[in-house]
Amino acid sequence: MPLRYLTSFDTQKIERENWDVVVIGSGVAGLYSAVNLDPSLKVCVLSKETMDENNSYLAQGGIAAAIGEDDMPEYHFMDTIKAGAGHCNEEAVAVLVKEAPKDIKLLEKLGTNFDREPDGSLTRTREGGHGRFRIVHALGDATGKEVVDSLLRVCRKRENIVIKENCFAIDLLVSEGRCAGVLIATGIDTEATKKVLYCRSVICASGGVGQVYRNTTNSEVVTGDGISMAYRAGAELSDMEFVQFHPTAFYTPEYSGNRFLISEAVRGEGGILLNIKHERFTHKYNEMGEVAPRDIVSRAIFSEMKKTGSNYVYLDITHKDSDYLRKRFPTIYRNCLEHGVDITKDYIPVSPVQHYFMGGIRTDLMGRTNIKCLHACGEAANTGVHGANRLASNSLLEGLVFGRRSAEYINANIKDIKLEEVNVSNISRASGKTLNIIDVRNEIKTLMDAYAGIERNGPDMEKALNRINEIISRLEDAGMGSISAMETLNIAYIASLILKGAIARKKNCGSHYRTDSE
Repeated sequence: MPLRYLTSFDTQKIERENWDVVVIGSGVAGLYSAVNLDPSLKVCVLSKETMDENNSYLAQGGIAAAIGEDDMPEYHFMDTIKAGAGHCNEEAVAVLVKEAPKDIKLLEKLGTNFDREPDGSLTRTREGGHGRFRIVHALGDATGKEVVDSLLRVCRKRENIVIKENCFAIDLLVSEGRCAGVLIATGIDTEATKKVLYCRSVICASGGVGQVYRNTTNSEVVTGDGISMAYRAGAELSDMEFVQFHPTAFYTPEYSGNRFLISEAVRGEGGILLNIKHERFTHKYNEMGEVAPRDIVSRAIFSEMKKTGSNYVYLDITHKDSDYLRKRFPTIYRNCLEHGVDITKDYIPVSPVQHYFMGGIRTDLMGRTNIKCLHACGEAANTGVHGANRLASNSLLEGLVFGRRSAEYINANIKDIKLEEVNVSNISRASGKTLNIIDVRNEIKTLMDAYAGIERNGPDMEKALNRINEIISRLEDAGMGSISAMETLNIAYIASLILKGAIARKKNCGSHYRTDSE
């Protein structure tokens, strides 16, 4: 069993604050839920580091919504179900695609400036797995930044919303099945000060699990903290084995760790994939070729890399107009140029890396979990909309739709909930031994890359799980004297849960692919 609490504390002896709603996470899901909460509610938004340190801020592609004359929510529904490999919650998908246009309009009202055509209509593109051009985007390839910035401007104008930066959420305080507050740490690592935020409702929008893996597109702060703390508090988790590997992250042999993304939209705009022999290959694996769902394209690239003995393949978009590429993909153009690749005339070296997490805290259609007064939305939640493989540009959309729905439920029901203090005195039994946290993290990441990646098998995953469990025991025994140590234990817990889920699922499904599948 995991530790219930990561650190020693006594709620009677540390500083406390009272709020109506605490939102854990400052990405799109967290900020959008905050702006949709009733202005009469006192809302605290926790940002683990600064406001630009989250995955939403890095999101390039866009937001999927059936707004074109040739499109309809039913088509979006079918594409989502197909990408999810038959594992989607169809009721949740129906809500997602039906309400998508409404949230695009609301974002516009809140100040988000989406890219537009000369006639004033929203520019739409196509990405992998979509049968229609339905992806709206902003700043060319910086949609996440524009959406976060616009929501942040709204939050800062609202007197009822306070954003606390550099706040690490440690644990949820739960009493008799109800979430009544959050234990946080403010400050720098070993010098951090603990504080309790009591509240009537909590929204966990803390993001995914990218730092469980060595090669990831995710921000450094994405260590699975929210999912881990909810799990330790008794929240139900689901679909933990489903980890998405984006087909095309920029590859360079000198660069490991966080990798910058080459958006799905590059292939949606006509980019083609070539192996190192300059041979096009994706149609050998799926009739949709480069715009097949991500799990299929990632496995196709992985297969070609093995066949050719290479660590990468090429993405070619040089046949498109140079000025168009610089305008449509300014961030990608600039990042690649910094690494000596001009996308207007050079092939882009790419390879698959961990990008997104389909699993998480199980929720219903209003973001509710099995713990009363605890909601979850965005990548931290498992609403069931993504199934076994997320459709491109449905991630920001999910955060919007279910972040708003969580807020709407709280608005309608919070009047019946009273603020309640929880008396907890937790004394750590740790030995206080010193561990090299960097070495521990690197070992976890190496194990997960090797044994819980694009291809998996039972014996290797069992071996990895045994080693992860040993690491967990060492971390728990050493104690959590710093924020980085707590993050590392969260990473280890999440790694073990991913492996357990993957070991239990014997058959292949979407992003979960076992070479020893039954």
